[in-house]
Amino acid sequence: MIKELNDSNFAEVTSQGVVMVDFWAVWCGPCRALAPHVEAIAEEYEGRVVVGKLDIEASEKVAMELGIRAIPTIIFFKNGEIVDRTTGLVNKKVLAEKLDALLA
Repeated sequence: MIKELNDSNFAEVTSQGVVMVDFWAVWCGPCRALAPHVEAIAEEYEGRVVVGKLDIEASEKVAMELGIRAIPTIIFFKNGEIVDRTTGLVNKKVLAEKLDALLA
């Protein structure tokens, strides 16, 4: 349900519909704490939202282009445009509220 994103497929995946991308790194404790919330969102919104994860160390180009300076960062896209962003550890409710607003 969660799409692994990288420098090669990022633009294509984020260009259509509502997409939520979790920018993370293996060594990041808060990123690991956020992961269950991202997984729950992917299950709950399957078929309506694309949920992706991008490892900032493996895909530095996209992370630099988007100005990712702290992780975890979640960016919300709608039809290829950035429409919202969160940085730091947030709960599932915050993510769901943001997605519900984009889907309304």
